[in-house]
Amino acid sequence: MTPSLRILHCLRAPIGGLFRHVHDLVKGQAELGLEVGVICDSETGGEHAARALERLSEFCTLGVARVPMARQIRPSDFKSYRQVKRLAARLEVNVLHGHGAKGGAYARLAARGLKRKRHVGAFYTPHGGSLHHAPTTLAGRIYVRAEQRLAPLTDGLVFESLFAARRFSEFIGPPACPVCIVPNGLYPHEFYEPMLAYDAADFVFVGELRPLKGVDIMLAALAAQRTVYPATAVIVGTGPDEAEFKRLAQKLGIEDKVSFAGSLPARTAFARGRCVVVPSRAESFPYVVLEAAAAQMPLIATEVGGIPEIVEGTDTPLIRPGDIAALAQQMRAFLAHPKPFLGRAIQLQRHVANRLTVERMTREIVDFYVSTLGDEVAPKAGAAKA
Repeated sequence: MTPSLRILHCLRAPIGGLFRHVHDLVKGQAELGLEVGVICDSETGGEHAARALERLSEFCTLGVARVPMARQIRPSDFKSYRQVKRLAARLEVNVLHGHGAKGGAYARLAARGLKRKRHVGAFYTPHGGSLHHAPTTLAGRIYVRAEQRLAPLTDGLVFESLFAARRFSEFIGPPACPVCIVPNGLYPHEFYEPMLAYDAADFVFVGELRPLKGVDIMLAALAAQRTVYPATAVIVGTGPDEAEFKRLAQKLGIEDKVSFAGSLPARTAFARGRCVVVPSRAESFPYVVLEAAAAQMPLIATEVGGIPEIVEGTDTPLIRPGDIAALAQQMRAFLAHPKPFLGRAIQLQRHVANRLTVERMTREIVDFYVSTLGDEVAPKAGAAKA
């Protein structure tokens, strides 16, 4: 039976892996016959985000709304929260699901205000902010304090990985509300055999260009083994440190071996390189690893965040984050003997296809809403099966 759910997803930035997760969840919930809406920042993502939200609106019977949401804590947050609350009240939602630290704060505060009149479930999926900043840093202390104050307002926590759940408990404290761990998933059409461009580089990086993603480590590893194998690489993505990484490539003497391609779709990016490198210093449950696995791409990745959970049960080796020598060694191994990497890529593709699907992700999260809220979202009499 279809539960009586009216769901509003709240997030700040309609870009990156967080938006991909929300997009897939919204689309999946709509296909189950649920009424879904989205509210997010109006000043992030440019035309690309606008087009993506326009396409997503086809699945949103409750609409897509955009209001200003500052990245950092600002006095304007109060106004933004009030806008979220007013929209949720007008739409008569019974589930507010916040994604990321800012979206999670708005959703839970709005749900608290609405509960004075009727029951509204407040669900929260933490992403990078609350998980990547150690409590010993100023930013970390701010996140911890905010999360601890919002904890009593949370009806359910949804984590993308066991790593995220453990890190949240370590940084914030053991959750006092129900918890579920539901990994991200992919669609069937995302699984395919790779078709490389005729001029494909040896290695490809796909992601945001900032130190957290380890681009500097990859460049240093390329330079460290260039006298043995003068490998080529393409860096796909944009970010605040792009210019710095270009200067680093020049300083290391490999500017003729590295090209910066800007932002590209994952499938296009993977065609530009023979092996995907994920040198991140920190991650949650990265889509780039899922997408590389689905594309049957040879993979070199670090042992951070939820990556070990993605490859668990396969022969895929992982390396320590920040270890230039270990990354250079794996690069040399691929260049010398790519066959073992290709074999592991086939194994990982099958493994991910069997375990990590959008359909499974969607159903498990909806089931969690229903089990947490109970009679408040009991199926309507005579409702059709999903």
